[in-house]
Amino acid sequence: MPDTVKTAAPETPKGVWRRLLERKLAVFALALVGVIVGAAVFAPYVAPFDPAEQFFEGLTLEGAPLPPGETFWLGTDLLGRDLLSRLIYGAQTSLIIGVVANGIAVAVGAFVGILAGFFRGWVETVLMRFTDLMMAFPALLLAITLAALFRPSLWIVAMVIAMVNWVQMARVVYTETRSLSEREFILAERAMGAGLFRILFRHILPHLLSTIVVFGTLGISTTVLLEATLSYLGIGVQPPTPSWGNIIYENQTYFTSAPWLVFFPGIAIIALALGFNLLGDALREVLDPTQKGRH
Repeated sequence: MPDTVKTAAPETPKGVWRRLLERKLAVFALALVGVIVGAAVFAPYVAPFDPAEQFFEGLTLEGAPLPPGETFWLGTDLLGRDLLSRLIYGAQTSLIIGVVANGIAVAVGAFVGILAGFFRGWVETVLMRFTDLMMAFPALLLAITLAALFRPSLWIVAMVIAMVNWVQMARVVYTETRSLSEREFILAERAMGAGLFRILFRHILPHLLSTIVVFGTLGISTTVLLEATLSYLGIGVQPPTPSWGNIIYENQTYFTSAPWLVFFPGIAIIALALGFNLLGDALREVLDPTQKGRH
């Protein structure tokens, strides 16, 4: 095949990992995400108390939450439950929804984008007009409407978030697929009689993997923020299942007298979103050929 149709070899996993570790922000993001994921995975061993246990000594004589102290490191909530334990178990909820909802959104968006960008014609028209229709609705408003129609639960919330988040992925993949399908090496493959599946899986999909990985990583933070918003509005994950959003929702009346009940869950949400955003940005720099050699 002529040199004009050759493409750069994809970055190996070992090379990606090495280049990530060369970036201080990437290392910080990996550490931040690692701590949160580790706490969520090992919650039964890390959490000091049962997140649903209501302690008699967890409230003052007036029935108010306790501030951070020696026994309850981050204080207690309005029912006398340990806030630290609920935040650790809440990380499980946020990550499950973040991974599941974002995974579904990425898969659906990539599938729609590849089909529309590769096959063109009526397939492109139908899929892209439907995508445009979905993008016309504000994501939060659409998520609120869908969540209100179904009985809120962890898995329903994950599906609702996936239904409103796939459109951005579809647009990005569609644009790249359309551009790739017009490149010389794809035209050469077609001229040599290569089948559609060979072109899709051997030549187009590998060039889209970096975009899918980066977009998927960045999308987790968006998903977590949307779940926290829905839970705060009372139509997300329902108590007693702990979620960072519903922890704030349950304790918002104590914002002035017990600010730690809102401050610590808010810090957790910001930390997780920041970690995945920084990691996604670092992956984009590593996987994007135009960024090679930059720090």
